Amino acid sequence: MSVKLKPTGKLLVIAVVVSAGILGVRWYQARPRATGKAVEVGKVVLPDAPEASLNSNATLLSLPSSVTDAAVNGGTRVSWERMAWNSQFSGMYANGGVRTTKGSLFDKAHLDVMYIRQDDCNKQMADLVKFAGEYKTNPNTQGVLITFMGDGMPAFMTSLSKELEALGPEYQPIILPIAHGKSYGEDQIMAPASWKQDPHNAIGKCVAGVLRDGDVNILLKWAGDNGLKVNPDETTYDRDAINLIAANDFLDAPNKYITGYSEKRKIIENGRTTGRDTTVGVDGVATWTPGDVNVATKKGGLVTIANTRQYASQMPNQTIAIKKWAYDHRTDIENMIIALAEAGDQVRSFTEARKFAAQVSASVYQEQNADYWLKYYNGVEEKDIQGQKVNLGGSTVFNLADMANTYGLGSDKVDRYKAVYNTFGNLMVKMYPSIMPSFMPYEKAVDKSFLLSVISNHPELLEGKAIETKYADKITEAVSSKSYHIEFETGSANIRPSSYKMLDEIFESAVVAEGLKLGVYGHTDNNGSDAVNIPLSEKRAAAVKAYLEGKGLKDDRIETKGYGSSRPVADNGTDAGRSRNRRVEIVLGN
Repeated sequence: MSVKLKPTGKLLVIAVVVSAGILGVRWYQARPRATGKAVEVGKVVLPDAPEASLNSNATLLSLPSSVTDAAVNGGTRVSWERMAWNSQFSGMYANGGVRTTKGSLFDKAHLDVMYIRQDDCNKQMADLVKFAGEYKTNPNTQGVLITFMGDGMPAFMTSLSKELEALGPEYQPIILPIAHGKSYGEDQIMAPASWKQDPHNAIGKCVAGVLRDGDVNILLKWAGDNGLKVNPDETTYDRDAINLIAANDFLDAPNKYITGYSEKRKIIENGRTTGRDTTVGVDGVATWTPGDVNVATKKGGLVTIANTRQYASQMPNQTIAIKKWAYDHRTDIENMIIALAEAGDQVRSFTEARKFAAQVSASVYQEQNADYWLKYYNGVEEKDIQGQKVNLGGSTVFNLADMANTYGLGSDKVDRYKAVYNTFGNLMVKMYPSIMPSFMPYEKAVDKSFLLSVISNHPELLEGKAIETKYADKITEAVSSKSYHIEFETGSANIRPSSYKMLDEIFESAVVAEGLKLGVYGHTDNNGSDAVNIPLSEKRAAAVKAYLEGKGLKDDRIETKGYGSSRPVADNGTDAGRSRNRRVEIVLGN
């Protein structure tokens, strides 16, 4: 969510689950002792810039004459808390103003919605918990909805569920299938260009960011995609991993880089302190606009390493409701979906609709002006003060076809959000097992019934074209590369069932990184001739491709090659080396 200007915005609410001393004390005793080992996080898209979703014969709907004229159709009152995030342009268009205005899509749907900017996730949670208690006592209480980052939902929902436990199962939180859109470049990791040339250059370096935040999630996934370890303890330094420097907010992170911030840390090796100290500084930054703009204009020297233009499914805009309220207001929820789907087609297809949404955004967020929000909705590429190119901003909105694709209800049946939810839920468990030993199951968290009803009853709304990624014929620039030891039957391309779980993880990783082409490259050791090894490696790569296609990936998404024994990564003179050389390499790139 690149355009948030308030420092409280977008903090992943795992902090609600944990006390302030989340990873231990700042100072360690000099004697060696056990610490948390650096974690290899494992790996994880968003399509190219969306084209107009409606055909050339479509017409621009008449826009409300004013962003302040009161709604005239009455309807259900709702307070809707949302971060300042451009993926909500369709919501801005549908509501017509800070509160539902005359002639808007929400007005026509008999809704009366008040938008409230709320960047503080802890406050969002508290308000929803308060509402649930009041609604249980008085069913006439005005409804409350909140929007949140898709990749942060496992931690948020797990914490929120615990807060609501005492009210009973009917008052548990659910994720409604009201996905306005998603971040498309706004959130990014900025670091020296050498990290793009070789990700291993990030080992032993430090990245500043708001911990357990969506932007740091991008770093963790990029690291995992490249087989790099991350030190989960922000109070120590591990020279064999990427280290994290805690920032107070998204502006503090780049400011630490700009001002040359440094701090003293205890050195650890293999998860144990050594008794030695070192001083570390900020090498990279996890942030979003205008934090990235500050880096570019005040110091420069950092480029985009990975962002949500590449990890394109990572950060959809999701909506949370109390289950009892949502079920009591099923018709209202379905009407919201219908209005937002229609708004998504309008915003995607007409410049005037985007300008109107930007005007409403400026009113809701009370920050900057319509031109500002429109600029960062579209996203821009600019040069920093050192002349290096940086990407700033970028969002997109969904129509009904996009919503269906998000939740596995589209033609390819790939549940993109399930892949995101489980990927980042498992990542948090792996990084912080003592803090978050488990997370709410996806099937309990997400209720698709509202969207299923709309799709069944309004097939005409599926006429809008869904966002579609166009992939190059070949990968020319790799974002990440990681080798997997997939087991095949001896001398054949038949995959052993023991490797299916690993292949399923590769599939989910590819779904999250939908903006990147997937390379599947087969390698062998040097036993046997090229006449045997090259065809065998090609067949094995093709077998992996066939498995992934069977799960739902498209043919044009996957590139396969077989290199035989020509690209060893270890000594073929040893059993261990030959074992490492027998591998399937997975590359994500453009």
